[in-house]
Amino acid sequence: MPPAYVKPYVKRGKTDASDAEAICEAVTRPTMRFVAVKSEEQQAVLILHKTRELLVRQRTMQTNALRAHLAELGIVAAQGVDGLSSLKAHFQRVMRSLPEHAAEALQAFIRMADGLVDEIERLESRILDWHRTNDASRRLATIPGIGPITASAIAANVPDASLFKTARQFAAWLGLTPRANSSGGKERQMGISKQGDAYIRRLLVSGASAVMRFTRQGDPGKAWLAGIKERKRPKVAAVAQANKTARIAWAILRRNEVFVARSA
Repeated sequence: MPPAYVKPYVKRGKTDASDAEAICEAVTRPTMRFVAVKSEEQQAVLILHKTRELLVRQRTMQTNALRAHLAELGIVAAQGVDGLSSLKAHFQRVMRSLPEHAAEALQAFIRMADGLVDEIERLESRILDWHRTNDASRRLATIPGIGPITASAIAANVPDASLFKTARQFAAWLGLTPRANSSGGKERQMGISKQGDAYIRRLLVSGASAVMRFTRQGDPGKAWLAGIKERKRPKVAAVAQANKTARIAWAILRRNEVFVARSA
């Protein structure tokens, strides 16, 4: 059981006895939700994902610091991978003309960033190998907006999709449903709750943004998304598409099927 669901049953204080009593009380509730037990293999894959996520954050921090320091020296380049590559190349050309201490420090940034890139690629290769051997992950990858990284993360995090009674419950578990703030019979729905697994939610929103970029008015089976893009802001539309993708992913896992796009 999630600890947050057991805490309300703790009467007073924090002791082993009161915790055990609260657990016994919570487990008898008919609406209590339970955490699915993951296999060792799934836990290992999740460690790969978490390590990759940490290294990506560190790489971003180092490249941002490198850009900032070079900008102070008058060396500026465009954003993105191509811009960073040209920035490094330009730094190598003018390195001898820079102050010695600054050049040495910036070279350390470049060496560390390059090492992180190699480690990230190595971890992604291991994740891809597991994705190819896992049936659920391969089926999830047939959904538009879900690639091997997202598919393997969902497959490792959700060992049993039947724990979610509906697709909306699964989307709510990922924090992709509106946050309710209702009282006195007046219903209010605010932004998404952002509860649950932030890593998978971020991957789904990124994949939804990619789907939106390639969606045009009149595309077969994309009328709903095209309408959302016209009525809503891009970020709101991306979250709505991510919500829909999460519901499709639940159906794929629950029914052991593959995704089949609608023709119209």
